[in-house]
Amino acid sequence: INFEDRDRRNPVNFSLARKWAITINACAFTSIVAAAASSYTMGYSSMTRDLDCTLFQATLGLSVYTLGFAFMPLVTSSFSEEFGRFPFYIVSSFMFVLTEVIIALAPNVQIVIVARAIGGCFGSTGATLVAGTIADIWLPHQRGFPMSLYALAVTASCGLGPMIAGWIEANPSLQWRWIQWIHAIVSGVCSISILLVMRETRSTVILARMARQVRKDTGDGRYRARSEANKPCLMSMIATSCTRPLSLLFTEPIVQSFSLWIGFVWGVLFFLLDSVSSEFKNIYGFGVGETGSVFATIAIGSLLGYLANVYEERLYKKYVHCKGQEARLYMACVASITLPTGMLIFAWTARADIPWIVPLVGLTLFMTSAFVIYQAVFIYLADCYGPYASSALAGQSLCRNILATVFPLCTSRMNDLLTYKWAGTVFALIAAIMIPIPYILFVYGSRIRGCSPVSQKILEIEAEQKNLAELEKS
Repeated sequence: INFEDRDRRNPVNFSLARKWAITINACAFTSIVAAAASSYTMGYSSMTRDLDCTLFQATLGLSVYTLGFAFMPLVTSSFSEEFGRFPFYIVSSFMFVLTEVIIALAPNVQIVIVARAIGGCFGSTGATLVAGTIADIWLPHQRGFPMSLYALAVTASCGLGPMIAGWIEANPSLQWRWIQWIHAIVSGVCSISILLVMRETRSTVILARMARQVRKDTGDGRYRARSEANKPCLMSMIATSCTRPLSLLFTEPIVQSFSLWIGFVWGVLFFLLDSVSSEFKNIYGFGVGETGSVFATIAIGSLLGYLANVYEERLYKKYVHCKGQEARLYMACVASITLPTGMLIFAWTARADIPWIVPLVGLTLFMTSAFVIYQAVFIYLADCYGPYASSALAGQSLCRNILATVFPLCTSRMNDLLTYKWAGTVFALIAAIMIPIPYILFVYGSRIRGCSPVSQKILEIEAEQKNLAELEKS
C-alpha cells in the first residue's frame, strides 16, 4: 500500500492552509512550554514566602523541569513511530495543563517540584515532536522558514515568559500562583486548538492504517504498508530509541562536539534565567517587574538570530554544491566568536557606574549567537545523519537538557563565591575555548564523516532507498 500521486492523505500533499495551521499550532505549544520553563523563576520571591521554602528548593523546580526534556523523548519517540504524533499532542497538551493547575494549587514546595518534573515530561512533546511534524509535511527545500519559526518559538518564549511574569509577580494580589494560572489558561486554549486543528502527519502511520482498512474491506491479508514489513516489536523499538542516541553521543565526534557546544550554551542560558533578576535588582535597584522586562533582550536576540539565519539560508543555497552539509555552518562560525564577546560585555559592564542598557546589549548579543548555534546544530545534524537524525538530535537534546538542569543549581553558589562579574567571565572563557568547534567541522567535517561507520551505513541506506524509488517509477 502506497500513496498515489497528489494523494491528499499524504502529509506532504496537505493544503498550504492546513500545513501552516499545523505548523503554527505545534509552534504555539512549543512557545507555551518554553515560557513555562523560564517564567517560573520570576515567582521565587513570593513562592519562598508562601510555601516557607528555601531558594534552592524553589530552584529545583526549574531544574527538574528540564530533566523531562532530557529523558522522556528517549521513550516517547518509539511510541510516536508506532501510534503516530497526533495522540501525543492531545495527551501531552491536556496533561501539561493539569500540571500547571496542580502547581497553582500546591500547598507545599514538594508538590511544586513533582508537578514541574511531570510537566517537563509532558511538555517535552512540544520540544521533540514539532521538528518531526515540520519534516513530515514540508519538503526539504521548504523547511527552512518553518524550522526557523520553531527555533524562534523555543528561544524567544524563554524571554517573553519572564517578561510578562515579572509584572504578574509585582502585583501583590497575583504573584507566583497567578503566573501558573495564566499558563494553565493559555495552554488550555492551545490544547483545544490542537484538538480541532492538528492531524496525523506521520506518513508510515497513515499508510499502516490504510493497509489495515484494505485488509478489513477485502479480507486479503497480503496488503501491507512498507513500514509493516519486518517491523520490530514495540519493546525493541523502545530499546533502540533509548540506546542509539547514547551510542551516537559516545561514538560520533560530530554529535559529541555539537552536543557539548549547545549543551554549554543552553546551560548558560538557564544560568542567566536564574541569576539576571537578582543581578539587576542588586546592582541597579530594579523591581521585579523591571527585571522581568530585562528578559525582552532574549526575545530581541532571538529575532536578530532568526534574521541571521535567513542570510545563512542564502549562503547555504549558494555554496551547498561545493561544501555539502558544511554550508550550514557559515553563521555558526561567526556566532562562536560573538557568543563569548556578548558574555564578556554582560559580565564586565553590569556595574552601578555603567548605564543598565550596556549589559543588556551584551545579553542581546549572547542570545543572538545562541539562537544561531541552536538552529545550526539542529539542521546540520539532521543533514548529516539522515535516517538517524532523530537519534542524533535526541542525543544532543539529552546532553543539552542535563546541563540546563545542572547549571541553575550552581547559580547562587557561583555568584556568591566569584561575584557576578567573575562567574560570567568563567563562562565566557569556556565559550572562547569552544570557538574552534564549527571551524574544524567546516573544514574537516566531510572527512570526519568519511571515517565514521555510521555515516557509511547511512550512505548505504540512502542508496538503497534511491534504488527502491527508481524501481517503483519503472
